[in-house]
Amino acid sequence: MPDVASGIGTLREKPLHASLKRWYARAGDRIEVAVDGYVVDLVRGDLLLEIQTRGFSGMRPKVAALLAGGHRVRLIHPIAVDRWIVKVDADGAILSRRRSPRHGIPADLVSELVSFPDLLAHPCLEVELLMTVEEEWRRHDPGRSWRRHGWTIVERRLLDVLGSTALTHPGDLASLLPAAIPEAFTTADLAAALARPRRTAQQMAYCLRKLGLIHAVGIRGRSPEYRLVTRG
Repeated sequence: MPDVASGIGTLREKPLHASLKRWYARAGDRIEVAVDGYVVDLVRGDLLLEIQTRGFSGMRPKVAALLAGGHRVRLIHPIAVDRWIVKVDADGAILSRRRSPRHGIPADLVSELVSFPDLLAHPCLEVELLMTVEEEWRRHDPGRSWRRHGWTIVERRLLDVLGSTALTHPGDLASLLPAAIPEAFTTADLAAALARPRRTAQQMAYCLRKLGLIHAVGIRGRSPEYRLVTRG
């Protein structure tokens, strides 16, 4: 069993994060270890494993500092292929449970990676996407979350891990582009091929540009047109 003696920082841990940490941990891993002034989820030999369910922007200083300290870092991020929406009352009793019509894909990573795409170019950083099945528990709180008509997310729970995708160098991000994308494309083309909102396509294009994987080749209407950079 993994070494769980430390327990630093687990008291306020969310269920999804805790479940992913238990699922990912192997025998010999050290859990919740202080490294260079930061608490790291798992330490496996000389590899630091950080599970981040959302909010990459807030962890940029931590990741940058660990990389600057010469550490190898693997950032683990879940993407829900299937999600069940569970509505509960004020006492936690389940009112309803339904399957969300939205299904996650690896390219959804860019909504978080947009906070620091340049760090993906660091030779000591890798990102692993876990394709999951989750429950999202919601409770009604009038006056909040108007987009969900007052239903706020209480917590997320892990039901299953279906597989994983590793990004170990910048070029792996380009592999998340759909095969149907035109040779020269706009973010509108990309959004259509991904079946995602235009904003997600813009985030993808931004990340790819920052990593030098695409370049602008012209304008179509009012939109920049891009091509993949050919490596010699």
